Amino acid sequence: MSANYKNWIPDGMVKGFAAGTAVLAGATAAAAVFGKNKPVTAALALGTAGTSAATLWLKICQDRYSYTGTRQLSRQIVEGTAEYVDLPEGGLCLDVGCGSGALTIAVAKRNPQAKLVGIDRWGKEYASFSKELCESNAAEEGVANTEFMQGDAVKLDFPDETFDAVTSNYVYHNIPSRDRQSILRETLRVLKKGGTFAIHDIMSKSKYGDMQKFADELKAEGYESVELIDTTKGKFMSPKEALLMGLSGSTLLVGRK
Repeated sequence: MSANYKNWIPDGMVKGFAAGTAVLAGATAAAAVFGKNKPVTAALALGTAGTSAATLWLKICQDRYSYTGTRQLSRQIVEGTAEYVDLPEGGLCLDVGCGSGALTIAVAKRNPQAKLVGIDRWGKEYASFSKELCESNAAEEGVANTEFMQGDAVKLDFPDETFDAVTSNYVYHNIPSRDRQSILRETLRVLKKGGTFAIHDIMSKSKYGDMQKFADELKAEGYESVELIDTTKGKFMSPKEALLMGLSGSTLLVGRK
């Protein structure tokens, strides 16, 4: 066996769109043969084309994200983010929204002298992800310095300055919020003074507001270093690939408190 980090595009989503395409195609054919309402037939044909295109796009994205595919974009992003997390002997790191445990385990591998805590709510949107899956993946990878638990990114169940590092990957943009910078603040709240952070997400202005202003505010508050790294310009992907995959605006927020 080997670790199974799943795919950011669930099989159920692809199958659902494929099934919808088949149903609409059948309805379009029936309307064309037996129906007399041309606008209805045209609308059904347009719907079929739309769901067919969506199915194709999802399959392309799924293939590129796959940990076993030729592109392995998910692996590149996870391992690239993990490179920014260096922990001291006996250090403690929090991974917010750990999903299948990929980033938690990647950081744990790089920092065997430290302990990683991965939290997630494992909601119905990603029903195939679970605490048990994370633990199984850690065991398959031979990693023993991890712990996984239920948690809420909006209100972390940890005291101020608990962790030596905090990290996260493509989590906060999925949380319905008008102020995602406040979620970042909540994550940074549990980081020790002098601790490091590496948070990767789609930090477009529409989702996050003015992130340069946010970075400047952290610096003014005494953070040792704060940097925004656009990961769509060759670091993890090209601008065209980011657009294709719906990842435009992907950015790493890294630094030291």
